[in-house]
Amino acid sequence: MKFLVAGFGSIGRRHLRNLRTLGEEDLIVLRSGKSTLPDEEIKDLPCVATIAEALAYRPDGVVVANPTALHLAVALPALEAGCSVLMEKPIDGALEPILARKAALEAASDRFLMGYQYRFHPGLIRVHELIEAGEIGRVLSYRVYWGEYLPDWHPWEDYRRSYAARADLGGGVLLTLCHPLDYCRWLFGEATRIWGFNGKVSDLEIDVDDLAEIGLRHENGAIGSIHLDYYRRVSRNDAEIVGTEGVIRWRNEDGQICLIKPNGETIVWTPPAGYERNWLFIDEMRHFIAVTRGEEKPACTLDDGLRAMRMIEGLQVSSTEERFVRL
Repeated sequence: MKFLVAGFGSIGRRHLRNLRTLGEEDLIVLRSGKSTLPDEEIKDLPCVATIAEALAYRPDGVVVANPTALHLAVALPALEAGCSVLMEKPIDGALEPILARKAALEAASDRFLMGYQYRFHPGLIRVHELIEAGEIGRVLSYRVYWGEYLPDWHPWEDYRRSYAARADLGGGVLLTLCHPLDYCRWLFGEATRIWGFNGKVSDLEIDVDDLAEIGLRHENGAIGSIHLDYYRRVSRNDAEIVGTEGVIRWRNEDGQICLIKPNGETIVWTPPAGYERNWLFIDEMRHFIAVTRGEEKPACTLDDGLRAMRMIEGLQVSSTEERFVRL
C-alpha cells in the first residue's frame, strides 16, 4: 500500500518512522518547507507542496499531521479521493468549519480514524477494563492533571514559532492537549455539561491560552475535573479516579496503575517490559493500516472527534460567558 504523510513536523516525522517500522515503504510527504527538522530522512521520498500533487500519487491512506488549522484542507480532498485518513487531534481549530463540511466527512466515516493515541495506552486500556469490571464500584469523581513546559517540547526550535503557540495555526493548550476530553468520554461515558476557564496566565511569549481548568458532568452522574497547562517546569501527566469501592491512580510517565481497595489492599500494575511512549503511536498506526486495508473499523471515530470539538467549544463559551454549558 501507499501512504501520504501530510506535515513534516515532530508528529509527522514520528508517523513516517512508524510506518517504516511496520514495513510500509511506499511513502509520499506533503510539506510546506517550513519545518525546522533536517531533511535527511526524507531525501529519497517524493516530497510535494500541494494536496493535488500528493493525490496524483494515488495513496491508499493519508496521515494528516500538519498544523490544526490546515487539517480539513488535506483531509477533505483525501477522503473524496477514496483514501483512508488518520487525522491528528483535534479536527480543526473551531467547530464551525467542521459542521460546514460535516456531510462530506460523514460520507467517509468508515475510513476516518481520529488520532487520539491515548486510546492505545496500555495503562488506560487497563483502567478501562478495571472500571468495566466494577473493581472500584460506581465512579463518582476523577481528576486529570497534565502540565508541561512548552519551550521544552521541541528544544531544536523556537517555541514561539510552533503551531502549539500560535492562534493562526490552531494552537493553544485547550486544543493541543485535548486528549483527556476524548479519553474521559471513553472511560466514563458521555459528558452532559461542561464549565471552566481557559486563558493566558504565564509569561510565555504566545498569543494563545496556556491554562485550561475544566469541569465535566457525565450522564452517569460522575463529576470530573481536568487541568491543562503549558508552563509547568516539572512535567506531570496523571489521573485519579474515585469510586464507591476504591480508587485507581494512573501515571502516564511509566504507565503504572495502582488499584486501592477500602481495606487498604493495593494492587500495582505496570506495562510490559520495554514500554515507552511510542508504543501508543505504533499501535495506533498498526490499527490505521488495518483500517486502510478494510480489515478493521476505526476505533476512534469521526463522531468521537466531533464530540471532543463540542466540548472544546463548550469550554470556550463557558469561560467567556462564565456559565455552565450543556453538551
